[in-house]
Amino acid sequence: MRRPESSLADLPVPPQAALELSARLEQSIREAIAAAGGALGFERYMALALYAPGLGYYSAGSTKFGAAGDFVTAPELSPLFSRCLARQCTQVLAALGGGDILEFGAGSGVMAADILAELAALDALPARYLILEASAELRARQQQTLAARVPALLGRVHWLDALPERLRGVVLGNEVLDAMPVRRFCIEADGPRELVVRVDEAGRLALGTVAADAGLSAAIAGIEAQVGALPPDYSSEFNPYLDGWIAALGETLEAGAVLLIDYGYSRAEYYHPQRNRGTLLCHYRHRAHEDALRWPGLQDITANVDFTAVADAALAAGFDIEGYCGQAYFLFGCGLEQMLAEIDPTEILAHTERVRQIKLLTLPGEMGERFRVIGLGRNLDVRLCGFAMFDERGRL
Repeated sequence: MRRPESSLADLPVPPQAALELSARLEQSIREAIAAAGGALGFERYMALALYAPGLGYYSAGSTKFGAAGDFVTAPELSPLFSRCLARQCTQVLAALGGGDILEFGAGSGVMAADILAELAALDALPARYLILEASAELRARQQQTLAARVPALLGRVHWLDALPERLRGVVLGNEVLDAMPVRRFCIEADGPRELVVRVDEAGRLALGTVAADAGLSAAIAGIEAQVGALPPDYSSEFNPYLDGWIAALGETLEAGAVLLIDYGYSRAEYYHPQRNRGTLLCHYRHRAHEDALRWPGLQDITANVDFTAVADAALAAGFDIEGYCGQAYFLFGCGLEQMLAEIDPTEILAHTERVRQIKLLTLPGEMGERFRVIGLGRNLDVRLCGFAMFDERGRL
C-alpha cells in the first residue's frame, strides 16, 4: 500500500454501525483473553482483529482499498504495475510450456483483471487464473470487478479455499505477508519478554508483557545470532507463520516461480538498533498510526516483512532464490520504460498521466524502494526478467 499521512489525533470517528460491529469483536477478544488466563498473545489478537469470521477487518464488509477505503495498493494506483507482473508471468509460463497463475488475497480484483487483460493482449493466457481468498466479501467484489473489466476471461478464473495439491506456473503475493499476524517482543534488562493484550484496571484493552516462552526466546536468539545482541528498551516483532506458509507453497509448486511484493527490509535493516520500536502500523481512512487496539476490526494492522526470513524459509522448503530488489528495478526489468514509449509525447494529457503513475510506482519517496520484490523458483530454467536490471540477493 502507498503509505498514508500519519495522524492519530485526526482519525475520523467511524459511523455508529461500524462502532457497534467493533464492539462485538472486542467482546469476543475479551472472552479470548479470559480463556487464555488474562493475557492474549499479540499474534492471536491480530488474527482476531483482522480475520474473525464476520467481524474481522478482512472478513467484514467495509471498503478497504482505494480512495474510499483505508489505503491504496500499487495495482489501484496504476495498471502498469499489473502489466509488468503479466510480462514476468509470460516469461515463466513460456519456459514451462504453459501453466496456471495463483494469486493470494486478490483484494479488489483489479490486479487480476489487469494481468489477464495484458496476458490476453500478449496471447499468453494461463490455463487457469486461481485466486485463494478467505474473505467471502472480497471474493464477491473480485467477481464483480472481473465480470465488469474482463468478462470474456471470467471463465478462466477459479476461486479456491485452500492451496491446490499440485501447481505448475506462477504464484503471486502482493502485500500478503505484511497482513500475517506477528508475535511482538521487547528486550528488558532481565531479558526478553512477550507483548500481550490484557484488560487493564479501567476495563480497557491494553498492552502488557509476560516472560518469553521457549519458542519466543529461541526466535529472538536466532535473530541476535545474525544481527548481534538487541539492546535493552528495544521492541519489535516477527512472523511465526512464515515458515509454514512457505513450506506449504513448496509442497504445492512442482515447477515455476513465486513472486512476493511487499514493504520490508533485509534482517540486518529490520532489526537495526535504531529501529527500536518495530514496524507495526495501522491504517484507517488513509491515516497511519500505531494504536493497534483502537477499534478492532475497523482498521488494518500490518508489519513490515523480514525478507531474510523469507529467503531462509524458501531455501528450507527447496526453492531457489531467483532474485531480490526494489520494486522500481523490478518493474523496469519487466518493461515499464517501454510502456511509457507506447504513448505519443504529443498527447500531452495521456503522456503526463502515465509519467505520474510511473513516478508513484518507482520513485524512492513513493513506492519504488520501500517496496521489495523477492522471486523464488523451482525447476525453472530461466533468468527472471524482473531481476535482470538489478539483483540484491547479496543483501539478504
